[in-house]
This record gives sequence, structure tokens and C-alpha cells, in this order.
Amino acid sequence: MIHRPRRLRGNEILRKMVRETRVSKSSLIYPIFIKEGTGIKEEIRMMPGQYRYSVDRMEEKLLQLKKAGVSSVMFFGIPAGKDAVGSGAYAADGIIQQALKEAKKQFGSELYLITDVCMCEYTSHGHCGILHGLEVDNDETLKVLARTALSHAQAGADMVAPSDMMDGRVAAIRGQLDVHGFTTVPIMSYAVKYASGFYGPFREAAGSAPSFGDRKSYQMDWHNRKEGLKEVLTDIEEGADIIMVKPALAYQDMIREAAELVHVPVAAYSVSGEYSMVKAGAKAGFIEEDRIVAEMAVGAFRSGASIYLTYFAEEVARLIDQGAIG
Repeated sequence: MIHRPRRLRGNEILRKMVRETRVSKSSLIYPIFIKEGTGIKEEIRMMPGQYRYSVDRMEEKLLQLKKAGVSSVMFFGIPAGKDAVGSGAYAADGIIQQALKEAKKQFGSELYLITDVCMCEYTSHGHCGILHGLEVDNDETLKVLARTALSHAQAGADMVAPSDMMDGRVAAIRGQLDVHGFTTVPIMSYAVKYASGFYGPFREAAGSAPSFGDRKSYQMDWHNRKEGLKEVLTDIEEGADIIMVKPALAYQDMIREAAELVHVPVAAYSVSGEYSMVKAGAKAGFIEEDRIVAEMAVGAFRSGASIYLTYFAEEVARLIDQGAIG
């Protein structure tokens, strides 16, 4: 009997040839924070190496991304003022609307512009919807979300991504976009979004922490698997073109199950807490940053993601160029 090795052995060329998981720069999305004002480039304390940019300073970052081969960005807005109903989210001259118009003027179709559609950055109370007393009114919030998504499309958004977790938001947004002629603007829905502790640095970055209570009434309990799959199917039925799992690192089982369940692309969002943990661990000398970044990215794609949102987008692109990922 001839005994053959159970796995292929050989040099680096062979190992790359037979890799099961491939990662492409075109699958990367970089989240960027745009702040109202001028001349602003301020480092985010809890996310070292990440910055808030004013519209007049964002070009330098967008150029870096383009040079690295990262052609998709997601805008998160930080307005100068907030109110109870989050009116800055849908204002024609809102911070996201300004950023979209300027980015389109500077880069045209060279960059693909995606917008986060939510209210937490714009409401004085920090919740993701319209309040009645201390409770979020789901149905009233839908009207504002649809209006916000439409304003983003009108300002030049190539895709909108509702992150609020209100019931029926995808149908409301799809209807509003379609009736105004934006039938080709896709929706990437935060379908499986858990009430996670991994979001802490983002809330500091965007100034979006709730002023009371928490978001557990509308974000998902992280003990639940079947609920996530139900959300996926519901959002697709309502018209979502892409569904997202968030966070990525601790929820790769959900990425895998969603990818096997549906026939639309699945996105995974490697969130702020994941980024900050890697940075802190690397600074302390506990881990090798590039290797961890590479493993996290490949892990998301191996689980079934076809799109990866990450603050490490440039680093992942560089690792692809170097052959560490690919």
C-alpha cells in the first residue's frame, strides 16, 4: 500500500495555488468619520491611527485609499448640532450630504460611496429612532430613515446601508428610493446586528452613545442564532440586496449560516472594538499586528463573507500586495 500525505505539501507557489479562500481588494470597504467644520483631522482617542475628517480634509484619506486599491468607503457623519428628531440626518446640507457631493466632485466614479443610514449620531438622546417617552417609536422612525436614505441618494450615494435595526426599514427605504427614481441604488442591510460590547470605541468616535438606557430593545441579543437568520430572511424579502453581520470576529458562525442560507452577498463588519483590541495588543507587544489583521480578514471570508468592512482596509490591501493574504 502506498501512503500518501493527507494534505498537499510543497513550496509557497503550490500553497497559494490551492488556497480555498481568496481575498480581493475590491471586497474591502473602509468606514470613515466625517465631522462638520473645517480644517479638521483629529485622531480618535480609542482608535489610534483613525481620524475624524472635515469635508475639506477628507480628500487626503480618500486619495490614500484609492492609491492602496481600496475603492469603496462608508461615510459616518458627525454633525455640529443635534436635536430630538435627528433632523441633521436628512438635511440637504447635512454633513453626509456635503461629503457625498464633494467626493463625487473630486473622484467621480473612481470611488464607490456608501452611507450609514441611522439616527444615533444626529439625535440629542443618542438613540437610533424617534422617542415617545423613553421608548423608540418604530413606525415613526421608518419615515425618517426613508427620508434620510433618499437624501443620501440625491446627494450622490451609490449605496445606502441602514443600521438602525427598526422593523420594516428596508421596505420603507426601498419604497422611497424607487418612487423617486433611485431604483438602481442598492441597500446593504445591517441584518444581523448584535447589541455588542465591541462597539464602544465607535460610540466615542461618532459621539453616539445613548444618553440613557441601551439599545437592547432594537439590537439583537447576542445569545440568539435563529433570530439572526429570521432577520436575514425578512430583510431580503423586503428588498435588501446585501445583508451584513456585525460584529465579525465573535460571530463567524452567523456569517457562515447566513451565507449558506441565502443567495445574496454577505458582508461582515470588523468593528471598532476589534480594531482597538488589535492596536492595544500590538502596542503592548502581545501580538504581531499584521498576522492578526490577516487572520481576522481571512477568517471572515473563509466563513462566507464576500464583503469586508474594516478600519484595517489599507493594511489588508498591503498584505494582499505582499502575498500574505490572497
